[in-house]
Amino acid sequence: MADERRKGYDGTGPGAITPDGCAVEMYARMPLHGEPEVIAQALPAGARILELGCGVGRMTHPLIERGFTVTAVDESAEMLARVRGAARTVRSPIEHLDLGERFDAVLLASFLVHAGDPAVRRGLLEACRRHVTDDGCVLLQREGEDWQDNVPRERPLGPDGLVRIASATPVGDGVNSVFVEYEFPDARWTQTFLSRPLTTAEFERALADAGLAVDTYLTDDRVWVRARPASA
Repeated sequence: MADERRKGYDGTGPGAITPDGCAVEMYARMPLHGEPEVIAQALPAGARILELGCGVGRMTHPLIERGFTVTAVDESAEMLARVRGAARTVRSPIEHLDLGERFDAVLLASFLVHAGDPAVRRGLLEACRRHVTDDGCVLLQREGEDWQDNVPRERPLGPDGLVRIASATPVGDGVNSVFVEYEFPDARWTQTFLSRPLTTAEFERALADAGLAVDTYLTDDRVWVRARPASA
């Protein structure tokens, strides 16, 4: 039985589609763009990481290879079935997660902090704070400043693929419906999802509301961020 799609989220193409419209087979093909290096350089060697929204393990696997211990969380059983070598896999919506333990680092990538529903975003960030040690950190990936204004645009996906951000259509209350196409010689997928653009001030205020504060922006484009518990 297929997972029920979240309202405003959809996906098409071969294979399983997750509740938020992600195509499992497509994410298994998607190459990395230096993300594990950014993460590894921001953490102490051998840190215990809680990865929220791990998907098929695109970042899980290279982090394990670099000596980190990773607990991987995703709401999709089909995604989790692709994860190998994690200390533990947990199937759960992130905003409802409470493992009763804390980690050296919590990772929230894939622009999840831009959830269209403010209550969901608040739940995501509270889950991060709930699971990080007082002297630990939270690593977040946010959209570029003009990510939803600079459309349509496209870029290569590996040697033979292409991703196209086709549109970002306002649907009210500061939220856009984003439509993305992924094309390979043998397959095509689409994804539709809701995303709320956040200025730097809005992003930092959302962190503060969850008891977190920016420690440093890890990349020049300010997409990767290291935050720490505000009380630390």
